[in-house]
Amino acid sequence: MATLLPVYYQIKQTIKGWILSREFNPGGKIPSENELAEKFKVSRLTVRQAIAQLVQEGFLISKRGEGTFVTRNQSLIDGFSLEFTGFMDDLFYQISRSKTKSVQIQQILAPKLIKKKLELPDQQKEVIQIKRVRFLEGKSFAFTVNYLPLRIGKRVHAKDLYRKSLMYILEQDLGIRFTEAFQTIQASFADREVSEQLEITSGSPVLFVERIMYTDHAKPVELVQSSYRGDLYKYIVRLKNLKRKGRSIWTMQA
Repeated sequence: MATLLPVYYQIKQTIKGWILSREFNPGGKIPSENELAEKFKVSRLTVRQAIAQLVQEGFLISKRGEGTFVTRNQSLIDGFSLEFTGFMDDLFYQISRSKTKSVQIQQILAPKLIKKKLELPDQQKEVIQIKRVRFLEGKSFAFTVNYLPLRIGKRVHAKDLYRKSLMYILEQDLGIRFTEAFQTIQASFADREVSEQLEITSGSPVLFVERIMYTDHAKPVELVQSSYRGDLYKYIVRLKNLKRKGRSIWTMQA
């Protein structure tokens, strides 16, 4: 499981994934708290917290003396939105559930802005560009463009991207150790290429995420630009009101 997210939340999202993938059918009974606690290697209290939230959201129905069941409300299940919660691990968790349907890798002349963000030397004129479309539950939901320096990008092969995430390839196969990332999230609109890849109307709302990945010594080695369908994704941030020196300060919980 991801390490940055609260354990109960990870369990909650996993059960939601099971509901979406029909591992638990509408109206079907899910495993007991004891069975889930054993499966996830956590306490019953943690499992109970996850289930309670799913009951509150309407995805599960608890029946005293019988157990917990998946809702029969098909429209609720079909209308389920994937969620960003402000945690990088949650983003990677959602990506890990998707399937890559198309991959295009090419060596291109690096646009000026890309060179600047990757801090490439003047003599390095080209970069490797990787374009991918990812599907979830039969729907295209993300169009991602990655930019990598030649020394790294030339070691990435299209056939591997159908089986593994690029993050896995960079970290596990190529031995790159990422230490931090700078991410920007903003509302945007689908241009012609994005709309074609995501099968939506040009000008439709999308969630645009740009991330620069860094290794030791604050060296950027990857630029990621992803467009997510606005009808499938939403970004959620938990805020907490703290009292400091008599003042009310709102902070984001991470």
